[in-house]
Amino acid sequence: MNINEYQVTNRQLIGLMIIAYMFSFMVRMIWVFQFQDNPAFYWNNELMINTNDGYFWASSAQKVLYSMHMHNHQIPNMWANAIISFSVLFAKITPFSLETIMLYLPAVISSLVVIPMMLIARLYKQTLWGFFAALLGAIAWSYYNRTMVGYYDTDMFAAMAPMFILYFLIKSTLDFDLKSALYAGLAIAIYPFLYESGQPVIYAMGIIYALYMIFYHRNEQMTYLSLVLVFFSMIPLKFEPPYNFLAVLIVLIGLYSVLKQTEIQQKKLMIISSILFILFMYFGNVFGMIFHQIMKYVSTGTATEGLHFYSVIQTVREAGKIPFDTFANRISGSQIGLVLSLVGYIVLVLRHRAFILALPLIGIGMFALWGGLRFTVYAVPVAAMSAVYLFCTLGESFKDKKLKYLLVGFATAAMLYPNIQHIIEYRVPTVLNTAEVEDLQKLNALADSKDYTLSWWDYGYPIWYYSETSTLIDGGKHNNDNFIISKIMQTTSPELAANLSRLAVETYVDSNYSIVADTLFKNGEKDQIDPNVLLSELEDENYILPKKTRDIYLYLPFRMLNIFPTVSVFGNLNLMTGEKEKNIVFYPTTVKENKNGMITFRNGIVFNSTNGEIILGNKSEKVRNFIMTNNAENGEIKLKSQLYHMDGTYAIVYMQSYGKFIVMDTDIFNSTYVQMFILGKYDKNLFELVVASPYSRIYKLKR
Repeated sequence: MNINEYQVTNRQLIGLMIIAYMFSFMVRMIWVFQFQDNPAFYWNNELMINTNDGYFWASSAQKVLYSMHMHNHQIPNMWANAIISFSVLFAKITPFSLETIMLYLPAVISSLVVIPMMLIARLYKQTLWGFFAALLGAIAWSYYNRTMVGYYDTDMFAAMAPMFILYFLIKSTLDFDLKSALYAGLAIAIYPFLYESGQPVIYAMGIIYALYMIFYHRNEQMTYLSLVLVFFSMIPLKFEPPYNFLAVLIVLIGLYSVLKQTEIQQKKLMIISSILFILFMYFGNVFGMIFHQIMKYVSTGTATEGLHFYSVIQTVREAGKIPFDTFANRISGSQIGLVLSLVGYIVLVLRHRAFILALPLIGIGMFALWGGLRFTVYAVPVAAMSAVYLFCTLGESFKDKKLKYLLVGFATAAMLYPNIQHIIEYRVPTVLNTAEVEDLQKLNALADSKDYTLSWWDYGYPIWYYSETSTLIDGGKHNNDNFIISKIMQTTSPELAANLSRLAVETYVDSNYSIVADTLFKNGEKDQIDPNVLLSELEDENYILPKKTRDIYLYLPFRMLNIFPTVSVFGNLNLMTGEKEKNIVFYPTTVKENKNGMITFRNGIVFNSTNGEIILGNKSEKVRNFIMTNNAENGEIKLKSQLYHMDGTYAIVYMQSYGKFIVMDTDIFNSTYVQMFILGKYDKNLFELVVASPYSRIYKLKR
């Protein structure tokens, strides 16, 4: 190639973009190659997706394409988000099934990040810097995790779209062409359509851009012309999608035409841009939005006003604090890689001050140390560009160009290695397996679309997609209704489980889909009631329930076994005080060693099967029951029970078909989940078993 200081021709640029894009896409195909021969991961002749939230968007696409979910008020229309629009469009104009589009769309979209990365580098006549950075940034740890094949979620746009915005903003500071500011404004205006939750990041980029332009170019008229376009693009218009986005785009183009053709005094432009800034800050609720996002991810414990419900955010893995090594790995693949990236960014800003505009992306990445690992994805492309720029800078000390390219190439390869190694080892399974989907499809055949299926929020969206029933809580509804479902799952009273299920669903529908727990308990109102009183009344089999308007199902999956202690946290509360009601013991485990009746479990608990005692820590406790379960082919569960101590406070269940033991307290042993899923025992006057398999048991409420 005819290379001049890392620069290439336009034709070569396109070729390098294609190479970088294909590299990104093919690396993501590693997951497909690893699981393509596993029939348990297929549905409708395609591998299933590996993120729960993907089924939210997929259900929306189903609604448009197949007229499904007409009674589910939570499903948006196709213009609510680009992921739905693109999915529907591709399903209509291509021969691919919705399942295939869901699987591969993340890789197709996210790999586009290589384009702005290379274009940014080309602004500084160093396209090869952008090429090597694109190879790294497109597949770095965090970015890969949230954009891999099967990760069907809006994260595919999260970091890719801001890089296009960054490109146009930087370009406008270099060429002082109003058209560059227009393109930046158009990209900013369309970003909420791509990734709405990332708006604070874009707002921060717009504010940094304004400060930068005013600080360095305050006397230039183009500064205020550009700010007029950028500030207007960030003002949210209160129209229904897609009219809000279209209106902004049309007005932006109109504004550009007016500003381009009309001579306006600089002082007036300053006033206009200031007014637009104030409007943006007010209507965009900038400070409120940023404060809300921060508090959302740093809040802990129970609510402090009204009733004391437990906060969900601290049970979400991606929202917890992360150690520095994890933080470094997710951004650059290693701690050394992160240090190189930070040094490179400093060098980059010193040499090209416009890269100050990338500070919001770096800043939100740093927030991951407190807010959780999901935020690291924003910093990945900039970190990759910074590290490779450092390599290019070091390469300048060599007179021989070949040595320069070798240094950059080998250094980039060294950065790529831990990331690709992670990708090979990152064998994340599909959300559900084929047998679980078959269970939900059986429910689909039995239920009406207006019916409700009650389960934990992790399974809400898959329940929508495969059974076409609605839920009370789901992956996006992290509210006080978690208490309702948790209480149903852990109560020892079948009457409470049945009555609360009916009361909750009918109240939810009748109250126009308000938060059930707040409605039932009049949370925060002057006449707030004691939840303990109502829950006690619901244990009465003669409790007068609302009129039945639809069927209700309980979905009890095997995969809830390991998270059942977390599920129980939300309902194990005295809502009046916020204190937990009891100490729940529920430890799923397997056998590590068995010597002469002394069974040592992998979690450290020791069970003496001769005298019926367990050692928990330094304490010896009596076991009341030891029960062995076995799944029969007809869906029944065969039980063998041994009574040790009538006054025992613990029970042990050996689920022989799964090779699992569970050590639990006797209260949780009598809970809905344990009795109805693990033991297969239920009150036939209240429930009817309609689907049974080793993976899930689904009951229909008779009341």
